[in-house]
Amino acid sequence: MDRVFIEGLEVDTLIGAYDWERGIRQCLRLDLTLGWDIRPAAAGDDLAKALDYAAVTQAIDRFAASSRFELVETFAERLASTLMEDFGIPWLRLRVTKPGVNTRASALGVEIERGCL
Repeated sequence: MDRVFIEGLEVDTLIGAYDWERGIRQCLRLDLTLGWDIRPAAAGDDLAKALDYAAVTQAIDRFAASSRFELVETFAERLASTLMEDFGIPWLRLRVTKPGVNTRASALGVEIERGCL
């Protein structure tokens, strides 16, 4: 299985368990590795057979704009499920980083893997 990646994608969303977080949009940084067979697209230089980065990032933007979760874990789980279902992605690794949450750490977050490689 080949892997397509998107690194350092920043999205704004409503996320957080504390009252002060519920009224502001916060930045999350996403790193994705997506299992995808690139051979059909590469063989014919055919975008229609490739995993379209623009479409994936637009779907992520729409998801982030409409989500309202307390936990980064929930954001990651639901986004992974949405991407796998909408694009037919058989496997993915998603790292969701919430920068600036803790003064002693540059960022906190979760990393999940779903599906079969």
